[in-house]
Parts: sequence; C-alpha cells; structure tokens
Amino acid sequence: MRVIIAEDSLLAREGLVRVVTGLGHEVVATAVRSEQVLGLVARHAPDVAILDVRLPPTFSDEGLRLGVAIRTRHPRVAVLVLSHYAEHTWATALLAGGATGVGYLLKDNLSDGRMLDDVLRRIAGGGTAVDPDVVSTLVPAGGREPLAHLTQRERDVLTLMAQGLSDQGIADRLRIALTTVGTHTGNVFRKLGIAAGPSGNRRVTAVLAYLTDRDRTAP
Repeated sequence: MRVIIAEDSLLAREGLVRVVTGLGHEVVATAVRSEQVLGLVARHAPDVAILDVRLPPTFSDEGLRLGVAIRTRHPRVAVLVLSHYAEHTWATALLAGGATGVGYLLKDNLSDGRMLDDVLRRIAGGGTAVDPDVVSTLVPAGGREPLAHLTQRERDVLTLMAQGLSDQGIADRLRIALTTVGTHTGNVFRKLGIAAGPSGNRRVTAVLAYLTDRDRTAP
C-alpha cells in the first residue's frame, strides 16, 4: 500500500513512517505543511493519506479540510485523520464529505501497529473507521432522540457500525449470530428512517442522522 503522511511534528512524523513501513507499506512522501499535501497526492497517487488534524499554518482544522478536499478531488485515495481530540463535529464533517474510505482516530488510542494496519486496509478498501472514544460521544446510553426508541442491543450495534465494523465483525464482537446482526441493523435503519441508497453505506448515514439531530436539538 502506498501512503502519504502529513504531520508537522518531527518525532510523530518519523514515528509514523517507521510504523507504516514496518507494516510492509510504502511511504511515498511526507509533508509538514497543509499547502504541500494536495500537490503530493496528485503527484504520487497514494492509496491512503494519513493527516494530522492540526497542521501549519493555523494549527486549527487543516487536516480535516484537506481530508474532505482529497476525497472530493481524488476519490480513489482513502483518508485517515489523526487527532488528540474526541471532537464529533470533526468526525461528522469528514464522514459527510465522503462517507466511505475515511477514518478518524485518536492518536493516544493507537496502541499497536496491527490496529493501524487494520484501519489502513479497511479504509483503503472503501470502509470507514471512527475511534471508539469518538463514537461514545456520538451514541449516549439513552434518552436523547432519535436514539430513544432504540433498544440497548440496537444501540450497541450502532456504536460498532460507527467504528466501521462489518456485520461479521459486529457478530464476533457481540458474540451473536450474523442473522441477528442483520435484524438489529434493519431495526436501527427503520427507527432512524434511513432508506437504502445507491452508496449502500447506511451505517455511516445512521450515525450522521443521529449527529444531525443532536446538533439541531442541542441547547
């Protein structure tokens, strides 16, 4: 897999390069500033771009905006945004900008190379990956619309959907039958009013539907 890394911190950048190459992937270019990234993507056509969410010159949300731009201009390039902050609005913007081939992870939760490798392969294959700590801010224990009508098990399934797990992955995690997962996901889509669309990515749509309602009803 061909990878571009955009990270302004020397130690973090070199650490990522070492980990990614150690996993057997090729780092074709690195960037320190946000304005370098789009040119590198166009020149090298990587499979994945790994972006720090805060890059020079403003150290605000350059990585996020770059992620959306890359998915728009180069839809074959997957994007993984890394952050220190469990900010659901950033995750929402990234998912809404592409819905597939994207990931949003917290740096502190990348415990080993196998986890990063799994995420890279998942998003390069058109999947999604959202950090569990971010998901926990999206999917509360209960009581808030539109999730109030979901059962606890349906809420558990939605949480794992948002993390990017497949039906089989959800079945394995919850130790339930694959057909049972299908029943729960169908109930989630029905209760959230999500019809089948051409993209087929109803999981991301389910999370975005919740976030849209949460932002609309927040005091």
